[in-house]
Amino acid sequence: MSAAPFDADQFAAALLDPEHAVPIDVVARGAIGAEARFAVYCNNVVQGLVSALEARFPAVRRVVGEAFFAETARLYALRTPPRSPIMTFYGDDFPAFLADFGPCEDIPYLADLARLEAARTRAYHAADATPLEAEKFAGLSPAELLNLRTVLHPSVEILASAHPIATIFAMNMGDLPLEEIADWQGEEVVIARPYATVEIRLLPQGGSVFLKCLADGATLAEAAEAAMSANSDFNLTDNLTHLIGGALVTAIATRPHD
Repeated sequence: MSAAPFDADQFAAALLDPEHAVPIDVVARGAIGAEARFAVYCNNVVQGLVSALEARFPAVRRVVGEAFFAETARLYALRTPPRSPIMTFYGDDFPAFLADFGPCEDIPYLADLARLEAARTRAYHAADATPLEAEKFAGLSPAELLNLRTVLHPSVEILASAHPIATIFAMNMGDLPLEEIADWQGEEVVIARPYATVEIRLLPQGGSVFLKCLADGATLAEAAEAAMSANSDFNLTDNLTHLIGGALVTAIATRPHD
């Protein structure tokens, strides 16, 4: 009689469920039994997932402390197994987990900090593309400029937070002194890798709406109108300077002025 085929789904389920029975495929030889051997293997798997999260979210880890982070990451790993053998993007929904995790409710900015760190990873691994030279914009007429449509760099990620998220990140990564933030205000940031290094830049007022509209195919005029509606302090010149000077555009297209 042939042996039953290996059940990969059952084996995977057992890895992250302490209450799950040891898979029948697990056998042991010697003094250590199957249950003990499998428990050690399960612990190694979970610890590997925790380590992946520690590497991806170092600022979050520093904010909450090593022990708290390790236990939070362990709970997340038990509930959210990887969906891909490539671990680079494991934890994409860790920010959402933190937002709903009761023990973190006293740190309201933590989920946005995790969103920023997750975006850094995606930006780092995004496709390469050559930013458009600033000179390409110089010869456009006002009508052409207003009707301009842009293709943003593949690495561009946009985050608007009610908290000073870029400042908190910089403090916890050693780029700024770790001190009390006297002027606690929300920050809009763009995360991008137009060249070799991922950059996190503060956006001018209304910049997140402006960039999101451009990313969705709006003309510059349409994006500016939406940004102005969302934030009366929006300044088109400041945002254009950031868009072009930040090397966020890889291609442009114009259409006749209506």
